[in-house]
Amino acid sequence: MDKMISYLLLIGNILLLVTGQVLFKIGLGKSGGLHWDKIITSPTIIGGLFLYGIATLLWFAVLTRLPLSVAYPMQAFAYVLSMVPAYFLFGEDITATKLAGVAVIMCGVYLLAR
Repeated sequence: MDKMISYLLLIGNILLLVTGQVLFKIGLGKSGGLHWDKIITSPTIIGGLFLYGIATLLWFAVLTRLPLSVAYPMQAFAYVLSMVPAYFLFGEDITATKLAGVAVIMCGVYLLAR
C-alpha cells in the first residue's frame, strides 16, 4: 500500500508539472512572448508557478519514499504526457519519430520500475 501511495504521489507530481508547462505556454502566447512586465502579472503564468510549487511539495514526499534512481527517471513520463496537450491544445504535430521516442521512453521507464 505504501508503495502505491508513493507512485500516486509521483503521478500527481508529473501531472502538475505538465499542467504547469501548459499554463506557461498559454501565458507566454497571451503575453506575446518573453515580455517580463506582462509575464509577472499574468494569471496563467502565476497559476503555472503555483502548480510547480505544489509539484515540488509532492516531489519532496516522493523522495522520502522512493529511491532517486527510480523516481527521477520516471518523471520522463512528463515528456510522454506533454504530447497530449501539445497536439490537442496547440496543434503540434505528432510524428513517427516522436512516437518512436515515446516508445523508447516508456520502455526505459518500465525497465527502471522493475
